[in-house]
Amino acid sequence: MNDDALIAAVARGDDAALRELFSRHAPWLAGRLRCVMPAADVEDVLQETFLAVWRGARGYRPAGAAGGWLWGIARRQAALWLRRRGPAELPLAAPPDGKHPADPAEAALARAELADAVSALGPEGGPARETWRLMYVEDRPVAEVAELMGVSAGTVKSRAHRARRLMRAALRHGQPAGEGGGR
Repeated sequence: MNDDALIAAVARGDDAALRELFSRHAPWLAGRLRCVMPAADVEDVLQETFLAVWRGARGYRPAGAAGGWLWGIARRQAALWLRRRGPAELPLAAPPDGKHPADPAEAALARAELADAVSALGPEGGPARETWRLMYVEDRPVAEVAELMGVSAGTVKSRAHRARRLMRAALRHGQPAGEGGGR
């Protein structure tokens, strides 16, 4: 049975289908979650994820890959889990080469570089920084960020694009092109 058929069976209340979906997808979901949250919390987030799958299977539309749908739910559950825990120190995601720094000094340097990149977004509470926090730290959707900030979804998208561009430039130790210092 393919993933779409399993999700349809879950929507009909088939718990065996949910167990099969879990056995297929939990290992890779856990691996991805370990990159964005403490390993000790991954199992709890996986449980919340598959509970959300059980509850939301009726809303699944097989237009794309089931794995993408599952990852979206897992990501949302991880963000909710981290939000409930408060402003604890979040681990950095794995760098592009997939290796975490073994040396604590390298890890601290990476965190400092990230903090510098965030400061490139302007003062705390400013439009670019607030958009970045809501969208990329708290993992809120564009529509919700727009509502919270009292602006249009297009404005949120523009601010998010600008925030990504500024952070990319800061992480490359370059000056943002065309910014002229105005933030």
